[in-house]
Amino acid sequence: MSLIEIKDLHVNVNGEPILRGINLVIKGGEVHAIMGPNGSGKSTLSYVLAGRDGYEITKGSIAFMGQDIAALPPEARAHLGMFLAFQYPIEVAGITNMTLLKTSYDALRKARGEEAMNSAQFLRLVREKAAALQMNDDMLKRQLNVGFSGGEKKRNEILQMVVLEPRFAILDETDSGLDIDALQIVAEGVNAMRSPERAMLVITHYQRLLDFIRPDYVHVLVAGQLVESGDAALALKLEAEGYAAYQNV
Repeated sequence: MSLIEIKDLHVNVNGEPILRGINLVIKGGEVHAIMGPNGSGKSTLSYVLAGRDGYEITKGSIAFMGQDIAALPPEARAHLGMFLAFQYPIEVAGITNMTLLKTSYDALRKARGEEAMNSAQFLRLVREKAAALQMNDDMLKRQLNVGFSGGEKKRNEILQMVVLEPRFAILDETDSGLDIDALQIVAEGVNAMRSPERAMLVITHYQRLLDFIRPDYVHVLVAGQLVESGDAALALKLEAEGYAAYQNV
């Protein structure tokens, strides 16, 4: 079953065309990677899928599990099972990690017509997930990303993902700022989420992330268009040759 179906998607930002006709189908169980040079529209695509304000769809459609979501606000998309991990996770003073996780988890259950999980059960659930990401109780009690290193912020986002268990996860340059040890921990958390009912879109500049999160498909995004698609070998080609061959596409 197709979880995401993007047809002829055109997007403007501040009146300027950024995406120029994206066509992409992602099925359950698949991991797709999008690679491309700076300014090609990779983050724009992630924001449009998640429903961020300021991104104007001028043509085309986005369907999630068969439902047109182009007009839905971000929270409605999250309730359907969509998740975005940011390239630069923000700090939120005054809100602890556990408060964010419990509030988000309860909101999802409410949207599905389910009762909230009691605090003791939820704490056990989060501790189990956090341990796999080498996060201790102290990190769970801290204010959201405040004083966190780059690697801790990214692990924190993966913790949010594994707790919320989305149907479709978008990882926008999750490898940015990670050393090799942190990258491996984050990748293990992502790989543990792979299942036939879930799909992922991994956005990255570098092939090294794809050594740990092996994609089923790799797409090259240049100047707002997908100019080539292939299997994991395409990422190796890009690492070796760069994007020069696509400059005149």
